[in-house]
Amino acid sequence: MLAAALLDNLFEHPVSGLAYEDQFHYTRCVNGMAVFLPSSCEPALLERFLKAEAMALWSVRAAQACNVPPGVLQFLLRHEEEEAEHLREFEARLGVVSHRREKLPRVPTQWWTLVIHLYGYEVLGLEFARLLVQVQPELKSILKDEEVHVEFFEEEVKKVLAQEGIVAERARQSARAWWRRLPRTIDRYLEGEQLSPFRAELNRLILASIKRRFVTVGLTGC
Repeated sequence: MLAAALLDNLFEHPVSGLAYEDQFHYTRCVNGMAVFLPSSCEPALLERFLKAEAMALWSVRAAQACNVPPGVLQFLLRHEEEEAEHLREFEARLGVVSHRREKLPRVPTQWWTLVIHLYGYEVLGLEFARLLVQVQPELKSILKDEEVHVEFFEEEVKKVLAQEGIVAERARQSARAWWRRLPRTIDRYLEGEQLSPFRAELNRLILASIKRRFVTVGLTGC
C-alpha cells in the first residue's frame, strides 16, 4: 500500500474532502488551502491510472475464482467489463498497449480478507480518479464508475463487520495489513516529474481521506 503516532497525525489537521467548482473542476482543500493540478499533470496521471486499471482488471478476474457471497460474482463480471473499457480508453489516449499478464495475481481466498483487498484498492482508485478528472473533465464517466465500485464493496465490508466475532476481527486485521502498505503504494502512484511539486501534499490528503473512510465504515484501529 505506520506507526500509531503517524496514523494519529493524519487527522491533526481537518480535511474537507472534495469540493465541486464550475466546469466540473475538483479541488482538494486543507485548512482553506487548495491543491490545483495543472493540465501538465495529465500524462503522468494517465500513465499511473493505466497501470492501476490493468492491476484492477487482473485482480477482479482472479477474485471471480474465489468463494464469494451471492450477488458478488455477478458484480465482479460487470466490474471486469468496466475496467476493461477504462483500460482501452487510457491505452487510446496514451497510444500504448498495456502489458498482458500470463498469470493472474494471487488474491486472498477468504472473503473477509478479499473484500478488504478489493475495497481498499477501489477506494484508492477513486481518489486518483478524482485527481484525473480535475485535469481531464471529460473522463467523469470513469469517476462515476469508480464511485459505484466503492459503494458496492463498502456495503460488502459492512456486511462482514456486522457478523462480529472472529470474522469481523479478521477483516480488521486485513485492513491494518493493507494500510501498512498504502503509503508506499501512493508514492508509486505519484511518481513523475510533473507531480513532484504536489507529491507530499497529495500523499497526505489521500491518506487522510482513506483513513476517514475506513473509520466511518467501521474498520477502526487501522
